[in-house]
Amino acid sequence: KLRSLEEGETTLLDKTMVIYGSPMGDPNVHNHKRCPLIVVGGANGQLDGNLHLRAEAGTPMANVMLTLLQKLGLEEKEQFGDSTGAFSLSA
Repeated sequence: KLRSLEEGETTLLDKTMVIYGSPMGDPNVHNHKRCPLIVVGGANGQLDGNLHLRAEAGTPMANVMLTLLQKLGLEEKEQFGDSTGAFSLSA
Protein backbone atom coordinates (compact mmCIF):
# COMPACT_ATOMS: atom_id res chain seq x y z
CA LYS A 1 0.00 0.00 0.00
CA LEU A 2 2.75 2.50 0.89
CA ARG A 3 4.48 1.81 -2.42
CA SER A 4 1.33 2.79 -4.34
CA LEU A 5 0.83 6.16 -2.59
CA GLU A 6 2.65 8.98 -4.33
CA GLU A 7 4.24 11.63 -2.14
CA GLY A 8 5.70 14.38 -4.28
CA GLU A 9 8.09 12.80 -6.77
CA THR A 10 8.45 9.56 -4.81
CA THR A 11 6.28 7.12 -2.86
CA LEU A 12 5.25 7.12 0.76
CA LEU A 13 7.28 3.92 1.23
CA ASP A 14 10.43 5.75 0.12
CA LYS A 15 9.81 8.38 2.80
CA THR A 16 8.93 5.92 5.57
CA MET A 17 10.90 3.86 8.07
CA VAL A 18 9.09 0.95 9.68
CA ILE A 19 10.91 -1.18 12.25
CA TYR A 20 9.52 -4.61 13.10
CA GLY A 21 11.14 -7.18 15.32
CA SER A 22 11.61 -8.77 18.68
CA PRO A 23 13.11 -6.99 21.69
CA MET A 24 14.77 -10.23 22.81
CA GLY A 25 17.42 -12.25 21.03
CA ASP A 26 17.16 -15.04 23.61
CA PRO A 27 13.96 -14.81 25.68
CA ASN A 28 15.17 -17.60 27.99
CA VAL A 29 17.72 -15.21 29.49
CA HIS A 30 15.99 -11.91 28.57
CA ASN A 31 18.88 -11.04 26.27
CA HIS A 32 18.44 -8.09 23.91
CA LYS A 33 21.54 -8.68 21.83
CA ARG A 34 21.36 -9.82 18.17
CA CYS A 35 17.60 -9.40 18.04
CA PRO A 36 15.80 -10.10 14.79
CA LEU A 37 14.74 -6.81 13.17
CA ILE A 38 13.26 -5.90 9.82
CA VAL A 39 13.54 -2.32 8.58
CA VAL A 40 11.27 -1.38 5.68
CA GLY A 41 11.23 1.84 3.70
CA GLY A 42 13.74 4.32 2.43
CA ALA A 43 13.66 6.84 5.31
CA ASN A 44 13.54 9.69 2.82
CA GLY A 45 16.57 8.42 0.92
CA GLN A 46 18.64 7.55 3.98
CA LEU A 47 18.37 3.75 3.75
CA ASP A 48 19.38 1.34 1.02
CA GLY A 49 17.25 -1.73 0.55
CA ASN A 50 17.78 -5.38 -0.25
CA LEU A 51 20.30 -5.98 2.53
CA HIS A 52 20.65 -8.77 5.06
CA LEU A 53 22.95 -7.76 7.90
CA ARG A 54 24.07 -9.86 10.84
CA ALA A 55 25.51 -8.22 13.93
CA GLU A 56 28.58 -9.54 15.68
CA ALA A 57 27.88 -11.54 18.84
CA GLY A 58 27.29 -9.20 21.78
CA THR A 59 26.10 -6.25 19.70
CA PRO A 60 23.32 -4.40 21.55
CA MET A 61 20.09 -3.82 19.64
CA ALA A 62 20.46 -0.21 20.78
CA ASN A 63 23.34 0.19 18.29
CA VAL A 64 20.91 -0.37 15.42
CA MET A 65 18.33 1.95 17.00
CA LEU A 66 21.00 4.65 17.43
CA THR A 67 21.95 4.39 13.76
CA LEU A 68 18.31 4.54 12.66
CA LEU A 69 17.77 7.66 14.78
CA GLN A 70 20.81 9.23 13.13
CA LYS A 71 19.37 8.35 9.70
CA LEU A 72 16.15 10.12 10.69
CA GLY A 73 18.04 13.36 11.26
CA LEU A 74 19.36 13.09 14.80
CA GLU A 75 23.00 12.98 13.66
CA GLU A 76 24.21 14.59 16.89
CA LYS A 77 22.81 11.68 18.91
CA GLU A 78 25.80 9.65 20.17
CA GLN A 79 24.12 7.33 22.68
CA PHE A 80 20.84 5.43 22.86
CA GLY A 81 20.09 3.12 25.77
CA ASP A 82 23.01 0.74 26.20
CA SER A 83 24.46 1.36 22.74
CA THR A 84 28.20 1.00 22.32
CA GLY A 85 28.33 2.84 18.99
CA ALA A 86 26.66 3.09 15.62
CA PHE A 87 25.84 0.00 13.55
CA SER A 88 27.00 -0.12 9.94
CA LEU A 89 24.09 -0.46 7.53
CA SER A 90 26.40 -1.35 4.63
CA ALA A 91 26.84 -4.84 3.25
